[in-house]
Amino acid sequence: MTPAVADLDVRLPRAAAAAAEEASAVIRDFDAEAAGDVAPFAAILLRSESASSSQIENLTSGAKQIALAELGEEARRNAVQIVGNVHAMQAAIALSETIDADAILAMHRALLEGAEPEAAGRWRTEQVWIGGTGYSPHGAAFVAPHPGRVPTAIADLVAFAHRDDIPPLVHAALTHAQFETIHPFPDGNGRTGRALIHALLRRRGLTRSVTVPVSAGLLVDTSAYFDALTAYRAGDPAAIVLELARATHEAVANGRILLADLRAARSEWRMRIKARSDSSAWPLVELVLRHPVVNTATVQRELGISHTNAMRAIERLVAAGALAEVGGRRRSVLWQSTQVLTALDGFAARAGRRGVGRA
Repeated sequence: MTPAVADLDVRLPRAAAAAAEEASAVIRDFDAEAAGDVAPFAAILLRSESASSSQIENLTSGAKQIALAELGEEARRNAVQIVGNVHAMQAAIALSETIDADAILAMHRALLEGAEPEAAGRWRTEQVWIGGTGYSPHGAAFVAPHPGRVPTAIADLVAFAHRDDIPPLVHAALTHAQFETIHPFPDGNGRTGRALIHALLRRRGLTRSVTVPVSAGLLVDTSAYFDALTAYRAGDPAAIVLELARATHEAVANGRILLADLRAARSEWRMRIKARSDSSAWPLVELVLRHPVVNTATVQRELGISHTNAMRAIERLVAAGALAEVGGRRRSVLWQSTQVLTALDGFAARAGRRGVGRA
């Protein structure tokens, strides 16, 4: 049975509390730094967080495949599932003011409705475990609570999530660890639980503008992350707080490099583009930062312009070296920004992966 946490007296060793406070300051600073470019960078950071969270679950894909999947173009299955995680993250942010059972189900539904519609947005009805075999929990590293206890455990978790007397980063870490311990879904618990971290950070006001890609920090050493969850289940809440604090520093350092790469690309393009001040080429620059692969339909819809003006804007960015036509396409014509795709793949490569396992 999962211990209740709604009224938990949260006491941490001084080192863990100090680490959480320091990491919180890092998050606030990064959020403020990115706020000036919130339109393009919020989308990019959210997608980067979603890709990193998915990679923890061994779902990997390059930035181009993810961009194709977002456009609804033919893409690999992993990329499609990562886009599902983008949707779950978007739901988590949108629902951050009302974190309840319905909000958690909505996050899970957004995550899996494209890949596993029969399971999306439904509590599990069977026993699950981590480790052991597919047929028996014998030898399992962790056995989740009986499915009949899930709704009560989630209600308790929601009550805990609505407290305001716990420091925000500590609150997010413990809410996440308790969610992973409940393991309320047959699949997608890790990704939904990490989306829940961001719902908590936004609800508590630690982030206001962008999604800090903490999963990229967790991805750097997944063994430490899973060990921290195991320690939480054994009664040590400090381990997951320390791990989230460590991951924050890794993620923000990586995120700052990503944003610097993107700002450099934008500056370069702006110097090269030859267009009037009212040309659609300028807002297209911002769009390409958010969506590094585009077609004319996307440009028309996002910028509210005609097909003719969309093509003119695209042509100006092609002339400036910001976009290039994607070769080998039979049905649709697409353009990509190699610089943005390279920056995103560089972010993923820096995050790396030193451990294995599942939340």
